[in-house]
Amino acid sequence: MLLFIVLAAIVVLLLLITVVKLNPFVALIITAIGAGLAAGMPILTTEDQPGIIDSIKTGMGNTLGFLAIVLALGTMLGKMMAESGGAERIARTLIKLFGERNVHWAMMFVAFIVGIPVFFQVGFVLLIPLVFTIARQTGLSLVKIGVPLVAGLSVVHGLVPPHPAAMAAVGIFNADIGTTILYSIIVGLPTAIVAGPLYGNWIGKRIHKEVPKEMGDQLTENKEAKQLPGFFNTLFTILVPVLLMLIATLADLFLENGTLDKGDLLFQAAKFVGDPVVALLIATVYSFFSLGFFRGLSRETVLKFSNDCLAPTATILLVIGAGGAFNRVLLDSGIGDYIAELATQSNVSPILLGWGIAAMIRVATGSATVSMMTAAGIVAPIALAMPGTNVELLVLATGAGSLILSHVNDSGFWLIKEYFGMSVKETLLTWTALETIISVVALGLILALNTVV
Repeated sequence: MLLFIVLAAIVVLLLLITVVKLNPFVALIITAIGAGLAAGMPILTTEDQPGIIDSIKTGMGNTLGFLAIVLALGTMLGKMMAESGGAERIARTLIKLFGERNVHWAMMFVAFIVGIPVFFQVGFVLLIPLVFTIARQTGLSLVKIGVPLVAGLSVVHGLVPPHPAAMAAVGIFNADIGTTILYSIIVGLPTAIVAGPLYGNWIGKRIHKEVPKEMGDQLTENKEAKQLPGFFNTLFTILVPVLLMLIATLADLFLENGTLDKGDLLFQAAKFVGDPVVALLIATVYSFFSLGFFRGLSRETVLKFSNDCLAPTATILLVIGAGGAFNRVLLDSGIGDYIAELATQSNVSPILLGWGIAAMIRVATGSATVSMMTAAGIVAPIALAMPGTNVELLVLATGAGSLILSHVNDSGFWLIKEYFGMSVKETLLTWTALETIISVVALGLILALNTVV
Protein backbone atom coordinates (compact mmCIF):
# COMPACT_ATOMS: atom_id res chain seq x y z
CA MET A 1 0.00 0.00 0.00
CA LEU A 2 2.80 2.44 0.90
CA LEU A 3 4.59 1.71 -2.38
CA PHE A 4 1.34 2.34 -4.27
CA ILE A 5 0.97 5.69 -2.44
CA VAL A 6 4.44 6.79 -3.61
CA LEU A 7 3.75 5.81 -7.22
CA ALA A 8 0.34 7.49 -7.13
CA ALA A 9 1.88 10.64 -5.61
CA ILE A 10 4.45 10.86 -8.42
CA VAL A 11 1.76 10.32 -11.09
CA VAL A 12 -0.48 12.98 -9.51
CA LEU A 13 2.47 15.39 -9.30
CA LEU A 14 3.26 14.86 -12.99
CA LEU A 15 -0.39 15.30 -14.03
CA LEU A 16 -0.78 18.48 -11.98
CA ILE A 17 2.30 20.01 -13.64
CA THR A 18 1.85 18.74 -17.21
CA VAL A 19 -1.93 18.48 -17.73
CA VAL A 20 -3.51 20.82 -15.19
CA LYS A 21 -0.61 23.28 -15.72
CA LEU A 22 -0.30 24.07 -12.02
CA ASN A 23 2.74 25.92 -10.76
CA PRO A 24 5.29 23.27 -9.59
CA PHE A 25 5.36 24.84 -6.10
CA VAL A 26 1.60 24.47 -5.66
CA ALA A 27 1.64 20.99 -7.23
CA LEU A 28 4.36 19.77 -4.84
CA ILE A 29 2.55 21.09 -1.74
CA ILE A 30 -0.77 19.51 -2.82
CA THR A 31 0.98 16.20 -3.55
CA ALA A 32 2.76 16.28 -0.19
CA ILE A 33 -0.54 16.79 1.65
CA GLY A 34 -2.22 14.03 -0.38
CA ALA A 35 0.63 11.58 0.23
CA GLY A 36 0.53 12.30 3.97
CA LEU A 37 -3.24 11.78 4.19
CA ALA A 38 -3.08 8.57 2.14
CA ALA A 39 -0.29 7.20 4.34
CA GLY A 40 -2.36 7.82 7.48
CA MET A 41 -0.39 10.73 8.90
CA PRO A 42 -2.30 12.77 11.50
CA ILE A 43 -3.48 16.21 10.43
CA LEU A 44 -2.22 17.73 13.70
CA THR A 45 0.99 16.77 15.46
CA THR A 46 0.68 14.09 18.15
CA GLU A 47 3.13 12.78 20.72
CA ASP A 48 4.07 9.92 18.40
CA GLN A 49 4.12 11.56 14.98
CA PRO A 50 4.30 15.03 13.43
CA GLY A 51 1.20 16.30 11.64
CA ILE A 52 1.10 16.85 7.88
CA ILE A 53 1.31 20.65 7.96
CA ASP A 54 4.07 20.70 10.60
CA SER A 55 5.97 18.16 8.51
CA ILE A 56 5.65 20.39 5.43
CA LYS A 57 6.77 23.46 7.40
CA THR A 58 9.77 21.59 8.83
CA GLY A 59 10.80 20.20 5.43
CA MET A 60 10.53 23.55 3.71
CA GLY A 61 12.25 25.42 6.53
CA ASN A 62 15.15 22.97 6.80
CA THR A 63 15.72 23.07 3.03
CA LEU A 64 15.50 26.84 2.57
CA GLY A 65 17.21 27.75 5.84
CA PHE A 66 20.51 26.84 4.21
CA LEU A 67 19.74 27.14 0.51
CA ALA A 68 18.13 30.60 0.49
CA ILE A 69 21.39 32.14 1.75
CA VAL A 70 23.53 30.22 -0.74
CA LEU A 71 21.25 31.03 -3.66
CA ALA A 72 21.07 34.75 -2.85
CA LEU A 73 24.84 35.09 -2.48
CA GLY A 74 25.57 33.03 -5.61
CA THR A 75 23.15 35.15 -7.64
CA MET A 76 24.83 38.37 -6.50
CA LEU A 77 28.25 36.97 -7.43
CA GLY A 78 26.95 36.03 -10.89
CA LYS A 79 25.42 39.47 -11.36
CA MET A 80 28.70 41.19 -10.55
CA MET A 81 30.49 38.99 -13.07
CA ALA A 82 27.92 39.76 -15.76
CA GLU A 83 27.68 43.51 -15.27
CA SER A 84 31.44 44.06 -14.88
CA GLY A 85 32.22 42.38 -18.21
CA GLY A 86 34.12 39.60 -16.43
CA ALA A 87 32.32 36.86 -18.37
CA GLU A 88 33.17 38.59 -21.64
CA ARG A 89 36.83 38.86 -20.58
CA ILE A 90 37.06 35.11 -19.84
CA ALA A 91 35.41 34.31 -23.17
CA ARG A 92 37.70 36.58 -25.21
CA THR A 93 40.85 35.25 -23.50
CA LEU A 94 40.00 31.58 -24.03
CA ILE A 95 38.97 32.13 -27.66
CA LYS A 96 42.28 33.90 -28.30
CA LEU A 97 44.09 31.00 -26.61
CA PHE A 98 42.30 28.27 -28.59
CA GLY A 99 42.16 30.07 -31.95
CA GLU A 100 39.25 30.35 -34.40
CA ARG A 101 39.57 26.76 -35.67
CA ASN A 102 39.00 25.40 -32.17
CA VAL A 103 36.53 28.04 -31.09
CA HIS A 104 33.92 25.39 -30.21
CA TRP A 105 36.33 23.99 -27.60
CA ALA A 106 36.82 27.47 -26.19
CA MET A 107 33.07 27.98 -25.87
CA MET A 108 32.69 24.80 -23.83
CA PHE A 109 35.39 25.84 -21.35
CA VAL A 110 33.98 29.39 -21.20
CA ALA A 111 30.54 28.00 -20.34
CA PHE A 112 31.94 25.57 -17.76
CA ILE A 113 33.83 28.34 -15.93
CA VAL A 114 31.22 31.09 -16.30
CA GLY A 115 28.42 28.68 -15.39
CA ILE A 116 29.79 27.90 -11.90
CA PRO A 117 28.29 30.96 -10.14
CA VAL A 118 25.28 31.67 -12.42
CA PHE A 119 22.01 29.96 -13.43
CA PHE A 120 21.78 28.21 -16.79
CA GLN A 121 19.46 30.87 -18.26
CA VAL A 122 21.63 33.72 -16.95
CA GLY A 123 24.81 32.16 -18.36
CA PHE A 124 23.13 31.50 -21.69
CA VAL A 125 21.81 35.05 -22.12
CA LEU A 126 25.18 36.35 -20.94
CA LEU A 127 27.21 34.44 -23.53
CA ILE A 128 24.89 34.13 -26.54
CA PRO A 129 25.96 37.56 -27.96
CA LEU A 130 29.51 36.18 -28.07
CA VAL A 131 28.31 33.08 -29.95
CA PHE A 132 26.48 35.25 -32.51
CA THR A 133 29.52 37.50 -32.99
CA ILE A 134 31.88 34.55 -33.53
CA ALA A 135 29.45 32.82 -35.92
CA ARG A 136 29.21 35.95 -38.07
CA GLN A 137 32.97 36.56 -38.06
CA THR A 138 33.97 32.97 -38.89
CA GLY A 139 31.02 31.82 -41.03
CA LEU A 140 30.79 28.65 -38.93
CA SER A 141 27.44 27.04 -38.19
CA LEU A 142 25.71 28.54 -35.18
CA VAL A 143 25.06 24.94 -34.06
CA LYS A 144 28.77 24.04 -33.99
CA ILE A 145 29.55 26.99 -31.71
CA GLY A 146 26.32 27.02 -29.71
CA VAL A 147 26.07 23.32 -28.75
CA PRO A 148 29.35 23.35 -26.75
CA LEU A 149 28.16 26.51 -24.98
CA VAL A 150 24.86 25.02 -23.79
CA ALA A 151 26.53 21.67 -23.01
CA GLY A 152 29.03 23.34 -20.66
CA LEU A 153 26.30 25.38 -18.97
CA SER A 154 23.97 22.40 -18.62
CA VAL A 155 26.61 20.11 -17.08
CA VAL A 156 27.51 22.69 -14.46
CA HIS A 157 23.82 23.44 -13.82
CA GLY A 158 22.96 19.79 -13.17
CA LEU A 159 26.08 18.46 -11.46
CA VAL A 160 28.20 21.15 -9.83
CA PRO A 161 27.39 22.84 -6.49
CA PRO A 162 26.70 25.65 -5.60
CA HIS A 163 23.89 25.36 -8.18
CA PRO A 164 20.54 25.27 -6.34
CA ALA A 165 19.26 21.73 -7.05
CA ALA A 166 22.72 20.20 -6.58
CA MET A 167 23.16 22.08 -3.29
CA ALA A 168 19.71 20.93 -2.13
CA ALA A 169 20.59 17.31 -2.98
CA VAL A 170 23.86 17.67 -1.03
CA GLY A 171 21.76 18.65 1.98
CA ILE A 172 19.17 15.86 1.53
CA PHE A 173 21.84 13.16 1.14
CA ASN A 174 24.05 14.74 3.84
CA ALA A 175 26.97 14.71 1.39
CA ASP A 176 30.29 16.51 1.77
CA ILE A 177 30.20 19.67 -0.35
CA GLY A 178 33.93 19.79 -1.18
CA THR A 179 34.08 16.13 -2.21
CA THR A 180 30.94 16.58 -4.32
CA ILE A 181 32.51 19.54 -6.13
CA LEU A 182 35.71 17.55 -6.77
CA TYR A 183 33.80 14.54 -8.16
CA SER A 184 31.52 16.81 -10.20
CA ILE A 185 34.51 18.32 -11.98
CA ILE A 186 36.07 14.86 -12.59
CA VAL A 187 32.77 13.66 -14.10
CA GLY A 188 31.58 16.96 -15.56
CA LEU A 189 34.51 17.99 -17.76
CA PRO A 190 34.73 14.77 -19.84
CA THR A 191 30.91 14.75 -20.10
CA ALA A 192 30.87 18.34 -21.37
CA ILE A 193 33.60 17.50 -23.90
CA VAL A 194 31.62 14.57 -25.37
CA ALA A 195 28.26 16.40 -25.46
CA GLY A 196 29.77 19.76 -26.42
CA PRO A 197 32.70 20.09 -28.87
CA LEU A 198 32.60 16.46 -30.09
CA TYR A 199 28.85 16.16 -30.67
CA GLY A 200 28.61 19.86 -31.63
CA ASN A 201 31.21 19.40 -34.37
CA TRP A 202 29.40 16.32 -35.70
CA ILE A 203 25.87 17.76 -35.70
CA GLY A 204 27.12 21.19 -36.85
CA LYS A 205 28.18 19.64 -40.17
CA ARG A 206 24.65 18.31 -40.68
CA ILE A 207 22.64 21.31 -39.44
CA HIS A 208 24.06 24.62 -40.65
CA LYS A 209 22.29 27.59 -39.11
CA GLU A 210 23.03 31.25 -39.75
CA VAL A 211 22.59 33.79 -36.95
CA PRO A 212 18.89 34.88 -36.88
CA LYS A 213 18.94 38.39 -38.36
CA GLU A 214 16.76 40.30 -35.91
CA MET A 215 18.16 38.61 -32.81
CA GLY A 216 21.70 38.85 -34.14
CA ASP A 217 21.41 42.55 -34.98
CA GLN A 218 20.07 43.26 -31.52
CA LEU A 219 22.76 41.34 -29.64
CA THR A 220 25.83 41.99 -31.76
CA GLU A 221 25.46 45.70 -32.46
CA ASN A 222 28.46 47.82 -31.52
CA LYS A 223 27.98 48.98 -27.98
CA GLU A 224 29.95 51.61 -26.15
CA ALA A 225 33.41 50.24 -25.48
CA LYS A 226 34.22 49.63 -21.84
CA GLN A 227 37.33 48.56 -20.03
CA LEU A 228 36.97 44.89 -19.15
CA PRO A 229 38.41 43.43 -15.92
CA GLY A 230 41.53 41.28 -16.11
CA PHE A 231 41.28 37.57 -16.90
CA PHE A 232 43.00 36.30 -13.76
CA ASN A 233 41.14 38.77 -11.55
CA THR A 234 37.79 37.49 -12.89
CA LEU A 235 38.80 33.82 -12.84
CA PHE A 236 40.04 34.05 -9.26
CA THR A 237 36.83 35.82 -8.17
CA ILE A 238 34.70 33.01 -9.64
CA LEU A 239 36.83 30.25 -8.11
CA VAL A 240 37.11 31.74 -4.60
CA PRO A 241 34.07 29.83 -3.22
CA VAL A 242 35.14 26.57 -4.89
CA LEU A 243 38.67 26.84 -3.48
CA LEU A 244 37.40 27.65 0.02
CA MET A 245 35.02 24.66 0.00
CA LEU A 246 37.85 22.39 -1.13
CA ILE A 247 39.96 23.65 1.81
CA ALA A 248 37.28 22.29 4.18
CA THR A 249 37.43 18.92 2.42
CA LEU A 250 41.23 18.83 2.76
CA ALA A 251 40.83 19.59 6.48
CA ASP A 252 38.57 16.52 6.80
CA LEU A 253 41.22 14.38 5.05
CA PHE A 254 43.90 15.61 7.48
CA LEU A 255 41.49 14.84 10.34
CA GLU A 256 41.04 11.26 9.12
CA ASN A 257 44.78 10.56 8.83
CA GLY A 258 45.49 12.07 12.25
CA THR A 259 47.41 15.17 11.11
CA LEU A 260 44.75 17.43 12.64
CA ASP A 261 42.12 16.98 15.33
CA LYS A 262 38.79 18.78 15.82
CA GLY A 263 40.18 20.97 18.58
CA ASP A 264 42.90 22.49 16.36
CA LEU A 265 42.33 26.14 15.48
CA LEU A 266 43.55 25.45 11.94
CA PHE A 267 40.93 22.72 11.45
CA GLN A 268 38.13 24.92 12.80
CA ALA A 269 39.21 27.87 10.64
CA ALA A 270 39.32 25.68 7.51
CA LYS A 271 35.84 24.26 8.23
CA PHE A 272 34.51 27.77 8.90
CA VAL A 273 35.75 29.43 5.70
CA GLY A 274 34.90 26.27 3.72
CA ASP A 275 31.26 26.22 4.77
CA PRO A 276 29.20 27.04 1.63
CA VAL A 277 27.49 30.03 3.29
CA VAL A 278 30.76 31.60 4.49
CA ALA A 279 32.64 30.71 1.27
CA LEU A 280 30.00 32.38 -0.91
CA LEU A 281 29.73 35.35 1.44
CA ILE A 282 33.51 35.91 1.22
CA ALA A 283 33.45 35.51 -2.58
CA THR A 284 30.47 37.84 -3.03
CA VAL A 285 31.93 40.61 -0.86
CA TYR A 286 35.28 40.15 -2.62
CA SER A 287 33.52 40.54 -6.01
CA PHE A 288 32.05 43.88 -4.87
CA PHE A 289 35.64 45.11 -4.65
CA SER A 290 37.48 43.16 -7.37
CA LEU A 291 34.79 43.65 -10.04
CA GLY A 292 33.10 46.74 -8.59
CA PHE A 293 34.68 49.39 -6.38
CA PHE A 294 38.26 48.84 -7.60
CA ARG A 295 37.04 49.32 -11.17
CA GLY A 296 35.25 52.61 -10.55
CA LEU A 297 31.70 51.44 -9.81
CA SER A 298 29.90 53.48 -7.17
CA ARG A 299 28.36 52.02 -4.01
CA GLU A 300 24.91 52.86 -5.38
CA THR A 301 25.58 50.90 -8.59
CA VAL A 302 26.82 47.80 -6.75
CA LEU A 303 23.80 48.03 -4.41
CA LYS A 304 21.45 48.23 -7.42
CA PHE A 305 23.04 45.15 -9.03
CA SER A 306 22.75 43.11 -5.82
CA ASN A 307 19.11 44.16 -5.32
CA ASP A 308 17.93 43.66 -8.91
CA CYS A 309 19.26 40.12 -9.27
CA LEU A 310 17.32 38.62 -6.36
CA ALA A 311 13.77 38.82 -7.77
CA PRO A 312 14.14 36.00 -10.37
CA THR A 313 15.33 33.57 -7.68
CA ALA A 314 11.97 33.51 -5.86
CA THR A 315 10.36 30.84 -8.07
CA ILE A 316 13.39 28.56 -7.90
CA LEU A 317 13.53 28.87 -4.11
CA LEU A 318 9.83 28.06 -3.72
CA VAL A 319 10.03 24.96 -5.92
CA ILE A 320 13.10 23.68 -4.08
CA GLY A 321 11.45 24.42 -0.72
CA ALA A 322 8.32 22.53 -1.76
CA GLY A 323 10.50 19.63 -2.87
CA GLY A 324 12.01 19.61 0.63
CA ALA A 325 8.49 19.58 2.11
CA PHE A 326 7.48 16.59 -0.06
CA ASN A 327 10.68 14.82 1.00
CA ARG A 328 9.89 15.40 4.70
CA VAL A 329 6.35 14.04 4.38
CA LEU A 330 7.72 10.87 2.76
CA LEU A 331 10.08 10.44 5.72
CA ASP A 332 7.64 11.31 8.53
CA SER A 333 4.87 9.11 7.11
CA GLY A 334 7.10 6.03 7.16
CA ILE A 335 7.00 5.69 3.37
CA GLY A 336 10.71 6.43 3.11
CA ASP A 337 11.62 3.68 5.58
CA TYR A 338 9.41 1.20 3.75
CA ILE A 339 10.95 1.99 0.34
CA ALA A 340 14.43 1.79 1.89
CA GLU A 341 13.62 -1.68 3.25
CA LEU A 342 12.38 -2.86 -0.16
CA ALA A 343 15.41 -1.45 -1.98
CA THR A 344 17.80 -2.99 0.55
CA GLN A 345 16.23 -6.43 0.03
CA SER A 346 16.32 -6.08 -3.78
CA ASN A 347 19.98 -4.91 -3.82
CA VAL A 348 19.24 -2.24 -6.44
CA SER A 349 22.11 0.24 -6.63
CA PRO A 350 20.98 3.58 -5.10
CA ILE A 351 23.04 5.34 -7.78
CA LEU A 352 21.07 3.66 -10.59
CA LEU A 353 17.82 4.18 -8.68
CA GLY A 354 18.49 7.90 -8.14
CA TRP A 355 19.37 8.37 -11.81
CA GLY A 356 16.35 6.39 -13.03
CA ILE A 357 13.74 8.11 -10.86
CA ALA A 358 15.12 11.57 -11.69
CA ALA A 359 15.15 10.69 -15.41
CA MET A 360 11.50 9.55 -15.41
CA ILE A 361 10.30 12.67 -13.61
CA ARG A 362 12.40 14.91 -15.88
CA VAL A 363 10.86 13.42 -19.03
CA ALA A 364 7.35 13.86 -17.64
CA THR A 365 7.65 17.34 -16.08
CA GLY A 366 10.45 19.02 -18.05
CA SER A 367 11.91 20.45 -14.84
CA ALA A 368 15.41 19.43 -13.80
CA THR A 369 14.91 21.03 -10.38
CA VAL A 370 11.61 19.24 -9.64
CA SER A 371 12.96 15.88 -10.81
CA MET A 372 16.19 16.15 -8.81
CA MET A 373 14.41 17.25 -5.63
CA THR A 374 11.72 14.56 -5.87
CA ALA A 375 14.19 11.78 -6.69
CA ALA A 376 16.52 12.85 -3.85
CA GLY A 377 13.61 12.70 -1.38
CA ILE A 378 12.69 9.18 -2.47
CA VAL A 379 16.24 7.79 -2.62
CA ALA A 380 17.67 9.43 0.55
CA PRO A 381 16.19 6.86 2.99
CA ILE A 382 17.46 4.04 0.76
CA ALA A 383 21.00 5.45 0.81
CA LEU A 384 20.78 5.74 4.59
CA ALA A 385 19.72 2.10 4.90
CA MET A 386 22.46 0.76 2.59
CA PRO A 387 25.89 1.17 4.20
CA GLY A 388 28.71 1.90 1.79
CA THR A 389 26.66 4.10 -0.54
CA ASN A 390 28.77 6.98 -1.83
CA VAL A 391 26.37 9.86 -1.22
CA GLU A 392 28.50 12.38 -3.13
CA LEU A 393 28.24 10.27 -6.28
CA LEU A 394 24.53 9.77 -5.54
CA VAL A 395 24.11 13.57 -5.73
CA LEU A 396 25.77 13.52 -9.17
CA ALA A 397 23.71 10.53 -10.37
CA THR A 398 20.46 12.24 -9.41
CA GLY A 399 21.63 15.41 -11.15
CA ALA A 400 22.60 13.48 -14.29
CA GLY A 401 19.19 11.81 -14.42
CA SER A 402 17.45 15.17 -14.07
CA LEU A 403 19.01 16.41 -17.33
CA ILE A 404 17.92 13.64 -19.70
CA LEU A 405 15.70 14.07 -22.78
CA SER A 406 14.67 17.72 -22.48
CA HIS A 407 11.80 18.23 -24.93
CA VAL A 408 8.73 20.43 -25.56
CA ASN A 409 7.63 20.56 -21.89
CA ASP A 410 10.93 22.21 -20.85
CA SER A 411 11.33 26.00 -21.04
CA GLY A 412 15.01 25.48 -21.91
CA PHE A 413 13.96 23.69 -25.11
CA TRP A 414 12.10 26.76 -26.35
CA LEU A 415 14.86 29.13 -25.21
CA ILE A 416 17.41 27.29 -27.37
CA LYS A 417 14.98 26.92 -30.30
CA GLU A 418 14.15 30.63 -30.50
CA TYR A 419 17.68 31.99 -30.00
CA PHE A 420 19.16 29.61 -32.58
CA GLY A 421 16.27 30.05 -35.02
CA MET A 422 15.74 26.28 -35.33
CA SER A 423 12.68 24.15 -36.07
CA VAL A 424 11.31 21.76 -33.44
CA LYS A 425 12.96 18.84 -35.27
CA GLU A 426 16.34 20.60 -35.35
CA THR A 427 16.05 21.45 -31.65
CA LEU A 428 15.33 17.79 -30.86
CA LEU A 429 18.44 16.77 -32.84
CA THR A 430 20.66 19.31 -31.08
CA TRP A 431 19.45 20.35 -27.62
CA THR A 432 17.46 17.20 -26.72
CA ALA A 433 20.22 14.93 -28.01
CA LEU A 434 23.01 16.73 -26.14
CA GLU A 435 21.04 16.69 -22.87
CA THR A 436 20.56 12.93 -23.25
CA ILE A 437 24.26 12.45 -24.06
CA ILE A 438 25.17 14.41 -20.90
CA SER A 439 22.89 12.25 -18.76
CA VAL A 440 24.09 8.89 -20.10
CA VAL A 441 27.82 9.72 -20.30
CA ALA A 442 27.75 11.22 -16.79
CA LEU A 443 26.06 8.07 -15.43
CA GLY A 444 28.74 5.87 -17.02
CA LEU A 445 31.53 7.99 -15.51
CA ILE A 446 29.82 8.05 -12.09
CA LEU A 447 29.54 4.23 -12.08
CA ALA A 448 33.19 3.95 -13.15
CA LEU A 449 34.28 6.38 -10.42
CA ASN A 450 32.17 4.46 -7.89
CA THR A 451 34.27 1.33 -8.50
CA VAL A 452 37.40 3.33 -7.63
CA VAL A 453 36.31 5.47 -4.67
